[in-house]
Amino acid sequence: MKNVTKTLDAKGFACPMPVVRTKKAIEELSAGEILEVVVTDRGSIADIPMWAKNTGHEYLKLVEEDDVLKHYVRKGGEQASDKEETPLKTITNEEYLEIADKGQVTLIDVREPDEFAAGHAPGAKNIPLGQVEQRADEIPAKGDVYIMCRSGGRAGMACDTLETLGRKNLIRVAPGMGDWDGPVE
Repeated sequence: MKNVTKTLDAKGFACPMPVVRTKKAIEELSAGEILEVVVTDRGSIADIPMWAKNTGHEYLKLVEEDDVLKHYVRKGGEQASDKEETPLKTITNEEYLEIADKGQVTLIDVREPDEFAAGHAPGAKNIPLGQVEQRADEIPAKGDVYIMCRSGGRAGMACDTLETLGRKNLIRVAPGMGDWDGPVE
């Protein structure tokens, strides 16, 4: 892609690090400049566009070359980096397990389908991060809804997206499946 201002090499890193490093790298750019993010984490296919949307940056495109993914993000105006963040209710894996032991819960796992298939918390429904907005009607608007991923990063982005749709019943479970010692399906 032409007009790339800076290239970030985040190959070999897994969620949430590609987004964390993207956030740091884009802070060094001026509004309108383009960041190329080079990664190998397939979760970034949903993570980086969602992060850009939630933070006021423009996601331009994705280029796949063998096992390498190249994301292109244009930095938004100054208001993008100054976006006010609302506190997100978060509980630990252990707290979630205590709640789940007491009865029926709604748990949404926002990892990619292959990650979900490799093992997930009992009763979890898989709605990958990149599909959360389109499938929001599948997520109850009443009662607590627990959102989980591998480390908490994608769960936080999913909560941000759902909150923009008016949801107030969301609780992130972190650190999530990357540190899970409960039962697995």
